[in-house]
Amino acid sequence: MHQRGFSLVELLMGLTIAGIVLALVTPVYATLTESIYREEAAKSLVGGLRSARSEAITRSQTIMIHGINGDWSQGWRIIVDASSQGYEDSSNPLLVERQGSAGTKVVGNKNVKSAIRFSHLGEPLQGGFQAGTLHVCASREPVSQYQVVLASTGRVSLRSNKLQQALCVGAEDSEQGADA
Repeated sequence: MHQRGFSLVELLMGLTIAGIVLALVTPVYATLTESIYREEAAKSLVGGLRSARSEAITRSQTIMIHGINGDWSQGWRIIVDASSQGYEDSSNPLLVERQGSAGTKVVGNKNVKSAIRFSHLGEPLQGGFQAGTLHVCASREPVSQYQVVLASTGRVSLRSNKLQQALCVGAEDSEQGADA
């Protein structure tokens, strides 16, 4: 009687080939996944800034969007800044909260480091007017993959230029420190 099936050698060769293919595909998949998370974080932030500006105009009140715990990487909140003390006043009403993507580093330059306040006219405020850029950083190099740009008029745009960014250098170092 003739049996059909695989011999042990054939089975081991098949597993070896599958292992090699898996080893080659895993880094590519991880890179693709990180890229998707960075793009999602950038688009979420653009949507949040636009919503905060729209709320300020609609409500004719000062609205603030700020990074959770002062860190855009952790996510953001939109609040009505009724007391003019921003997120430090817990009695300011919360409108929207969005948690950040795990492992996606987002840093802002001086004017938008931790918060952005919009006037009732939809203009960014901080003393005078405020404009700046939020950078969505690559995980393994000091590069800004996406830039969320806030103009002094309040217009928000998303750019996807791969740029060397000094603000991302600290992001890279802090991730390496957390891994050690």
